Amino acid sequence: MKEELELKYRFAKTIVLDEGFQDEILWQSRLCLDDLTESTFLREIAWVILTCGMKESIIRNRFGAISNCFFDWSDAKIIIKNREKCTTDALKIFNNSAKISAILNSALVIEKIGFDKLKQKIKVNPIETLRQFEFIGPVTVYHLAKNIGLPVAKPDRHLLRIAQMEKYQDVQTFCTDLSNISGDSISVVDIVLWRFATIEHDYLKVLSSLNCSNDLENSNDDSRDTHIMNRNSQSSNKNIEFMHI
Repeated sequence: MKEELELKYRFAKTIVLDEGFQDEILWQSRLCLDDLTESTFLREIAWVILTCGMKESIIRNRFGAISNCFFDWSDAKIIIKNREKCTTDALKIFNNSAKISAILNSALVIEKIGFDKLKQKIKVNPIETLRQFEFIGPVTVYHLAKNIGLPVAKPDRHLLRIAQMEKYQDVQTFCTDLSNISGDSISVVDIVLWRFATIEHDYLKVLSSLNCSNDLENSNDDSRDTHIMNRNSQSSNKNIEFMHI
């Protein structure tokens, strides 16, 4: 079981790296809650709010322009002081008043509590503290927690399906076990498997084809190598503009 999980994870990571997502993995591996600043928190909570229920690519294409509307997330105080302008400008780019309002209200919460105190609350009780923000629900709270440097996985539909295929009841335990096996952090395991699922349309079928047995191990190795070779022949050396996920 351990060897099989490691085989599948290493295969998925090879595909993700070959597709040019090294920077995403590096970014995730470097995140640490101790390094979290007010500006970074504002940016990451805005990202999670905006991507909630939407394709990441849609927000990725607009996030730079939206960031400009909020003074590049410099601090909560300047956003609150200019909230009407922020709202008007942001709605021209992303016409969803509920989400834009939620971003502004996040700035209000940060300003009211004080970022240093908020950060301490996150350290003591991360999930409950983060759930107080609008649009941060039982799944998206793990997305935000992961993006600010906490060692958690986001239980989205892709990771849930992969975990269930491997007979796990929850994503956190699955990613923790894979972290222990691979040496990668829980959040890196998350990003590798999530990105693999966005690359491979039939990701469950591809991963299940790597199931090991004494009789089939060599043929599975051949299948894995062939799949990687096919992927490499299809891929070009492309520069992928990276943001958060």
